[in-house]
Order: sequence, then structure tokens, then C-alpha cells
Amino acid sequence: MKIGQVAREAGVSVDTVRFYERRGVLPEARRRPSGYRMFGAEAVERIRSAKALQELGFTLDEVVDALHAHDAGGATCESERWRLEAVVDRIDARIAELARVRDNAAASLEDCRAGRCRLTSAGSADHR
Repeated sequence: MKIGQVAREAGVSVDTVRFYERRGVLPEARRRPSGYRMFGAEAVERIRSAKALQELGFTLDEVVDALHAHDAGGATCESERWRLEAVVDRIDARIAELARVRDNAAASLEDCRAGRCRLTSAGSADHR
């Protein structure tokens, strides 16, 4: 398959296919004498798998590592569960940080409603 067909079937752009090839998500494509990339049908499924992992919260480096572990053989849910645990831990940390930021913003809003606006007095101790 040419790169355009792979991109269409996988639901991504041609640039994404090229990027995934450069980053190791896809193995390097064979080339025709004309220089055109030629991919096997498995490239579409590999891209779909990569996108599914990214939608779960995996970074691109984690996607590459997980796919390479699968390629090496022997990967099982048991042996790979730690990857999902790491993603969940990272998401939980982000949620906690966002909760802290939201609490600070909500407190600032309450101060503003009470006439103690932190926005207009930033850096000035006189107006606090």
C-alpha cells in the first residue's frame, strides 16, 4: 500500500504516517525504485493500535515501547499491566494538580467577589 492509502484507512494524515515511521511506531517502509514508500496491510492496524494506546493516555514513547514489547513476543496482559498502572498514576497526579489549581482559582474568584481582587493587586502588598 502507498502511504496515502495507509493514512486514509488508518484515519490519520500522511504526515502522521511519516512521523510514526520516524519515531519507530511503524517499521521503516520498503521503497519502490521510484522512492515511494510501500507498506503492508499490517501498518494500518499498527497505527490504529498506536492511536488507541494514545487515547488511553500513553505517551508516544510509551506506545513505541509497548509495541516493541509486543513485537518481541511473550507480551501478556500480566507482563504489560504495569504500563497501564503507570498511565493511571500519571493521570491521577494530573487530576490532583488540576484540583489544586482549580481550588486556587476558585479562592481568587471568591476574593475578587469580596473586593480583594488578586488580579489587580498582583505584586502589590498595599491592595491585599
